[in-house]
Amino acid sequence: MRLLLGILFLMNMMISSAQQTVALLPGEKWYGAAVNESQHMPFPKGFTLDLNGDVRGNQAAPLLLSNKGRYVWSDQPFAFTLTDKEIKFSKQKNIIIEKAGSTLSEAYKAAASKCFPPSGKIPDELLFSKPQYNTWIELIYDQNQHDILKYARSIIDNGFEPGVLMIDDNWAPYYGRFEFRKDRFDNAKAMMDTLHRLGFKVMVWVCPFIRPDSEEARFLMKKKWVMMEKEKNGTWENATRPAIIQWWNGFSMVMDFTNPEAINWYQQQLDKLIREYGVDGFKFDAGDPEYYPSNTISFQPATANQHTELWGAFGLKYPLNEYRAMWKRGGEPLAERLRDKLHTWEDLRKLVPGMTAAGLLGYPFTCPDMIGGGDYSSFDNVDASKLDQDLVVRSAQCHALMPMMQFSVAPWRILDQPHLAAIKEAVALRKKYTPLIMELVKKSAITGEPVVRHMEYVFPNAGFAGCNDQLMIGDSILVAPVLAKDNKRNVMLPKGIWKYIDGRKFKGPVRITVEAALNELPFFELVLK
Repeated sequence: MRLLLGILFLMNMMISSAQQTVALLPGEKWYGAAVNESQHMPFPKGFTLDLNGDVRGNQAAPLLLSNKGRYVWSDQPFAFTLTDKEIKFSKQKNIIIEKAGSTLSEAYKAAASKCFPPSGKIPDELLFSKPQYNTWIELIYDQNQHDILKYARSIIDNGFEPGVLMIDDNWAPYYGRFEFRKDRFDNAKAMMDTLHRLGFKVMVWVCPFIRPDSEEARFLMKKKWVMMEKEKNGTWENATRPAIIQWWNGFSMVMDFTNPEAINWYQQQLDKLIREYGVDGFKFDAGDPEYYPSNTISFQPATANQHTELWGAFGLKYPLNEYRAMWKRGGEPLAERLRDKLHTWEDLRKLVPGMTAAGLLGYPFTCPDMIGGGDYSSFDNVDASKLDQDLVVRSAQCHALMPMMQFSVAPWRILDQPHLAAIKEAVALRKKYTPLIMELVKKSAITGEPVVRHMEYVFPNAGFAGCNDQLMIGDSILVAPVLAKDNKRNVMLPKGIWKYIDGRKFKGPVRITVEAALNELPFFELVLK
């Protein structure tokens, strides 16, 4: 009898391969799938997305969550389209839908517990406890010892605390050679020692690509530790040519992380950087599914998404890590970052929905890109006077109470004194609330709950399902960052007594408009439910 009930339960929960649809409940809204689609959440009628071979350049998972307590999960990527009556799925038969309660938070907690349980661990604590600094925007592809040290010293000289310093792309002679290039680094070990004395932990940028005409490539090709080209017979054993993949920096071979021996070789290279130079951790870039196309073959069969997942699993070997692209590694101690944003108000407005979506997909340890924008095209050969100083300040404020706060463009170089002072106030605000942030980060590692929470997650069925311009830090801090050029903010306060930054108290539910001076981040503390 018990076995029969279990079979019937599974039959009810599994979407039939013939039907492949989920009928919508009255008032039901859906979230999830891909962080970089967050500005569309909850998904509107007509929204369609195919996760097969595509994580939208950021974090993703085969998960949809409903504000009515339901969730959809699959072990493999799926495609879906939302209509006014149902969700239609395709390209995957093993899709499960479960009812866990009546709210978004109940759906998330049930999905997390069953599908991506928390590990109990966090990435390196320094990622959260101090601001981060990335050399990308200041140096772009001209990473060099002199300017890295200059940047690090300027951080301190301008009154900022040291934290994690990330040395970005092009510090090595070429992809696959894991040493500092001699023409730009006179003594990389001495540089690293100096950075450590200044109080920094140092990460370096790495990727899974190998330059095809290099010594390393010849070795790896002989061992077949790289992705191979799928030839007529279609088997790995008979493959003779390495696959050459086009990515944003050219054409390269790519490591095959389905092969334990390839993983071991790659780890040896990174461990050598730690041993010889004193590197503390790694920024793991690329690994997107599109770099494992269908004409490639690996040691063990794997989908493009699974290759991305394996690249993510590798980072678990190093507590000081960062990823931009990720598939199905929710609940694990991996630091994530939102996809590079342009230096525009439009892209600034993507940070709030991006961060809440990351939390709903099981990625609580996420950084909202780089302050002012991480897309270098907004800064390359651009006169500092052409940049929007207000935008940089509001971006820093948006970061201030998030799990992580990352600088790249040097604020002291591009800002006047009033704007630089406002940035420092945002950093000081973060320092004040760091104990709370750390408490939430550590709890998240145990419970799996997001640090940054959608308003609907904390206040279900109260009119916040489509609220994408304010958020909760835990259950008690409501943040409504300024996301436009003016200094006004319309805010929706839920039920309760809320204390504003100027001491005023408001009784919710209520809609209010607040004036926020350049140096002010509008946020409210819940003092009475």
